[in-house]
Amino acid sequence: MSPGDWMLIAAAAGAIVFVNWYFLFGKKTVRVASAASGVQDVTITVEGGYDPAIVEVKAGQPVRLTFDRRETNPCSEEVILGTLGIRRELPAFEKTTIEFTLPAPGRYEFTCGMGMLHGALVAT
Repeated sequence: MSPGDWMLIAAAAGAIVFVNWYFLFGKKTVRVASAASGVQDVTITVEGGYDPAIVEVKAGQPVRLTFDRRETNPCSEEVILGTLGIRRELPAFEKTTIEFTLPAPGRYEFTCGMGMLHGALVAT
């Protein structure tokens, strides 16, 4: 192999490492859900990830998540809250609201349908 081939391989490997780090270990924003009229409410922007990626709520109180999808990336076409048995399609450039109550304190993960985008609800 020529030196140019090695440089191309190194650049590709570096790009793969960066993409994996960004999606799996990059900085996640945290927000405490506002509790107007007894419902804990937060809007999550979906655009290359979830913002905020971590939402703090109180267990046993109603939660309303509004996913504001601002892209057409096929990875973000749906959101899955696996432990709650919730799976919803997220139409591009629309807001989708999901309401539920977390039964107990703990961490409840949510992902995109492909498992690339990650977020969590932290219930106290």
